[in-house]
Amino acid sequence: MGAKDKKKNSEGKKAKKAEKQAKQASKGEKKAKSKQAKIEGSDAEDVDLDEVLEEYRRAQEQFLKITETVCEGPPRPRAASTLLASPTDTNNLLLFGGEYFNGSLAHFFNDLHIYNISRDEWRCVTSPNAPLPRSGHAWTRASNPNHVYLFGGEFSSPKQGTFHHYADFWRLEPATREWTKIEVKGKDKSPPARSGHRMTYWKHYIILFGGFQDTSNQTKYLADLWIFDTINYVWHSPALPPAQLKPDPRSSFTLLPSEQGAVLFGGYSRVKATVALKKKAGKGNQGASSTGQKNVLVPKVHEDCFYLRMTVPAADASPNTPPTVRWEKRKKPGNTPSPSRAGATMTYHKGRGILFGGVHDVEASEDGMDSEFFNQLFAWNVERNRFMPLVLRKPRHQKARPAEQRVNRRGRGQANEEELLRQLAALETGASLEDVDGIELEKEEEPEEQAPVKEMPVTMEPPHVRFNAQLTVQNDVLYIYGGTFEKADREFTFDDLYAIDLVKLDGCKEIFTRPVEDWVDTEEDDAETSATSVDDGLPHPRPFESRREFFVRTSAEWQEILMTNLRWKNIQPETMAVKEIKAKAFELSEEKWWDCREEITALEEEQEAAGIQEVVSLAERGDADFHSQVRNLSLNANASNSTSPPRFNAIHQRSGSGTTPSADHTAFLPLIQSTASAALLTSQKGCFAMGGYCLPSRSILGSQAQRSSSGMESMTMGT
Repeated sequence: MGAKDKKKNSEGKKAKKAEKQAKQASKGEKKAKSKQAKIEGSDAEDVDLDEVLEEYRRAQEQFLKITETVCEGPPRPRAASTLLASPTDTNNLLLFGGEYFNGSLAHFFNDLHIYNISRDEWRCVTSPNAPLPRSGHAWTRASNPNHVYLFGGEFSSPKQGTFHHYADFWRLEPATREWTKIEVKGKDKSPPARSGHRMTYWKHYIILFGGFQDTSNQTKYLADLWIFDTINYVWHSPALPPAQLKPDPRSSFTLLPSEQGAVLFGGYSRVKATVALKKKAGKGNQGASSTGQKNVLVPKVHEDCFYLRMTVPAADASPNTPPTVRWEKRKKPGNTPSPSRAGATMTYHKGRGILFGGVHDVEASEDGMDSEFFNQLFAWNVERNRFMPLVLRKPRHQKARPAEQRVNRRGRGQANEEELLRQLAALETGASLEDVDGIELEKEEEPEEQAPVKEMPVTMEPPHVRFNAQLTVQNDVLYIYGGTFEKADREFTFDDLYAIDLVKLDGCKEIFTRPVEDWVDTEEDDAETSATSVDDGLPHPRPFESRREFFVRTSAEWQEILMTNLRWKNIQPETMAVKEIKAKAFELSEEKWWDCREEITALEEEQEAAGIQEVVSLAERGDADFHSQVRNLSLNANASNSTSPPRFNAIHQRSGSGTTPSADHTAFLPLIQSTASAALLTSQKGCFAMGGYCLPSRSILGSQAQRSSSGMESMTMGT
């Protein structure tokens, strides 16, 4: 009987080993295929862009009219979108387009979202005639508040193997939500396709400058200037004198309106540079070395400033006469944010630019780059050409009056007003003042009570560090939407919206925030995944540990993590019930348990192959749990003692405090010794197993630091 079981176990191990090898071979083949596709630059599994865009057009034609529906929540997370304060309604914000990349696939949007500030409500607008999905586009309001103009942008295949840049021009009427495509006939009569450009307005003109074109093989940065006449519907490309100083090609810069034109600051581009290469000499020429040169593209963060001075054509000029323009270089602004940063977005507010965020990159080597991200706020005074930091400060609390006192005063004021109106009515009708009480006044209908305003968390810290956040100002309030953050090779798109009063600077209001979605890394090895999951600073499950056991062992840590997160969101945990805190802490631990399931399963398979079916540490368990575990293990050992070699199915350890085990514990020692064919010794610091079967102490108890910190001690001895 024992021989049959042994043969059966051997066959099962062989089958499991073969299955594991097949999985590894399949994974290696998939990884090699992915790398080969990347090397060849192919997009074999990708799709045809023209076909995708045509499908979007057909789907859009199904909409018969413009519809506006209330959303259940904020729009999906996105980067490189555009946010604008509605010029027709000071209670609305407009959000259009953008893209989301999860590490594997890119998704583009063309939905128009309207955020109602007072109601804290999002609405989605669908239209039969709207721009196709895109990101990196630019839009601006016009001097005519009824119109918003949009140009360009980019679209890519899901795996970003091929790119498409738009050269279309659109007009949006914010009041009616209606899009109109502006067609300009003739070659070279309108700007070429691009993304990363900027637009602003001056009088009845729309100004467009810069941007880039990405063809997958190379990126070309632009420095052309285009001006659109909103009255005559014609584009102008002013011919500038060759000797005139003008801005270098760039993208992601700042372009703000001014009284006499527009002002440009900063930007990002990649420029050619020659670097020296040093090669070590061979064995024959010791001490000598050969040098060479290599042309490379290096990133450049622009910090210069230009003023675009414009003059309207004479009154008797022909309708198609362009305005006169001239670039004037200004001094570098004073107190410029240091270090220089790319992706620091800026929006216009009463003669100044409000700047937020950004990233400073330092190429540590050819293989890597160190990046520093920011969340500072600055105000750039355009006239004085100087930056000033904006610091949030706690509001001054006025002494609140008691509620009853306020109600009584309001009631007395209303009674006095009614008495005065009765006396005026008596004088008009000629009645005596004694008849005043008999006159009835028509009371105005009291306005309906508005819905209570939602209380939003307010902090004295600006949002998390990021770059390429979307900014706009409505009613002296700065709104910060989304943005991007990078860590190692991962890119995180923020899904949040904040508001800061630029007059009071009394804190940062969190309108909404949602957790960042998971990043899909197709090239990460299992070992790297394991290391990442262990190093996240959260409690880690052990092999053969159920969800409940994991939470019982780490409950205090998860509750502390939960309360820290709540305080960070300005929610006081003291206001919550203990039961609610434990329930939410269990949800966090359960999520962690499932995230590590694949890794822990692999460890369990390895330990099962070594003969270990359970790993138990009694350092965190109580005496009752100790008794139940020993009883269960003794029963399991008795059941399997006749067919398998004697061994320990678990190693029990107890962290002591200088005392000997209790009588209840020593009562089970003969039972363990007889069932597991091993001796169990006791000491002042716990229990030790002699003989039998056990794993090395490191694989069971973790690192030496963990053992020493918990007061544990282990000893393994051969049979």
